[in-house]
Order: sequence, then structure tokens, then C-alpha cells
Amino acid sequence: MSSYKLVLIIASNIDADRLLRALVEHNIPATKMSSTGGFLRRGNSTILSGVEEERVEEVLQLVRQECRARTEIVPTQALPFPDVALPGEPVEVRVGGAIVFVIPVERLERT
Repeated sequence: MSSYKLVLIIASNIDADRLLRALVEHNIPATKMSSTGGFLRRGNSTILSGVEEERVEEVLQLVRQECRARTEIVPTQALPFPDVALPGEPVEVRVGGAIVFVIPVERLERT
């Protein structure tokens, strides 16, 4: 009997759409849910995938490939620091990438 893991991935909407396509192409089951949060208050997606333990590295490789961190120039008004005096010029911030949790699964049942 195989051991399963739940791979929980939080990524930007743009990266998550590409990742979901890649997972489907590799026959990896996944469910995408909308979520909110993050430093810039932009839309995120949470992707859940229950996979055999042997496939976790394959999933992580697809995440690394499709969810790369990058920098973006944003106006200071878009930053979540309303009470802090910041320069009026745009600033460079890190966006993209993903947060991944790999969680042991006690039981997986498909109906």
C-alpha cells in the first residue's frame, strides 16, 4: 500500500494557473482554490494535491519551474504601511514564488 502526502501550495494567481496546467499534463491530481493575503494584498491561489510519496519531488520540481520569484517595481501607495513615511518613488519588491507544505496523509479515499 502506497504512502500519500498532501502537497499544499500557495502561489500568485498567475503562477498558479501555469502550475495547475503543468500538474494536469503530468497526470497529477490537483484542486485550486482562490485565497487572499500576502504582502501586496494581491490574489493568491491555494493548490491541494494528494500524491503518492514517490511523486512529491516531481510536484516540487514543477512548482520550482512554474512559480519563480521575481522583482517588481510598485508605487509606495500600494504597500501596506499607511502610517509609515515612505519616499514617494516606487520601490522594488519580491513577488511570485510559492510556499509549499508537504503533509503526511493518514488516509486517502477516492470515491
